[in-house]
Amino acid sequence: MKKALIALVTLLCSIAGMAQSKVEMIKDFKSKFVARRNVEVYLPAAYFTDPKAKFPVLYMQDGQNVFNTETAMNKSAWEADATADKLIGRKSIKPVIIVAIWNSPLRVNEYFPEKAAENFTTDDRTTIARMQKSMGVKETELLGNEYLKFLVTELKPFIDKKYRTLTDASNTALAGSSMGALISLYAICEYPDTFGQAACLSTHWPILMDNSNMAPSLAIKKYVFEHLPAPAKHRLYFDYGTATLDQYYEIHQKYIDNILKQKGYTEKENWVTRKFDKAPHLEMAWRERFDQVLTFLFVSNVKPGQKIK
Repeated sequence: MKKALIALVTLLCSIAGMAQSKVEMIKDFKSKFVARRNVEVYLPAAYFTDPKAKFPVLYMQDGQNVFNTETAMNKSAWEADATADKLIGRKSIKPVIIVAIWNSPLRVNEYFPEKAAENFTTDDRTTIARMQKSMGVKETELLGNEYLKFLVTELKPFIDKKYRTLTDASNTALAGSSMGALISLYAICEYPDTFGQAACLSTHWPILMDNSNMAPSLAIKKYVFEHLPAPAKHRLYFDYGTATLDQYYEIHQKYIDNILKQKGYTEKENWVTRKFDKAPHLEMAWRERFDQVLTFLFVSNVKPGQKIK
């Protein structure tokens, strides 16, 4: 009997050791607010080895670029699942569920912080419309509020029902790059009781494609100043490179950093801003530093008030 019990325990341990993470596809998720789209869900190995455990969740924008090189822009994905596997395996971060939300042809419209547009001047609106036309965007209606309604009232409840999640704000984070960073920041500002953390990589502060006309970006900065969530219960990660489109971001990010300080955020505690010299505006660059993003959001061994390296 004792030998049989030992054999059973050994087998269970072996099975647990063989457990692997998994990425599931939810095809054509329907919404009343925005166009239907695919959603992919990364489940860590611990999801299968500990059937009673619940997990924090990270919602990521531009989801087709997050896991799969076949669907990613320029066939270059963030490979977020591989990075998460590595960090979880080292016990550097808590096991986390990652929800990758694919974008739509109206990406620019959906990812724009809609209420910030209320700060636009007439010249700003003309400039933005001209930019959209040059990018082949036929629709000019901004859909940031509708996108957030989809995320908060449709997708998150679905994920929380289907998977074993920790549903509170402190365990619910967002991440995105470029315009995806803007909508992630907008989400935590508009729904501070739903989202406790946001990671904004290469945030597209200029709105336009360079700094030759910085007026439209002031609308974003004014919105951030007026709506940034309270620092006591929120944490923010920002970064930027210095090559290609990222070369225009530093002056804007420093402005935002000053707002964070004014609003009571403490650098390396509930906020970090990181500069990556020579890093371009590409998935490749975001992949290379995604480990730092996950470590900031889900670090497993940092006590309250302790500095983040």
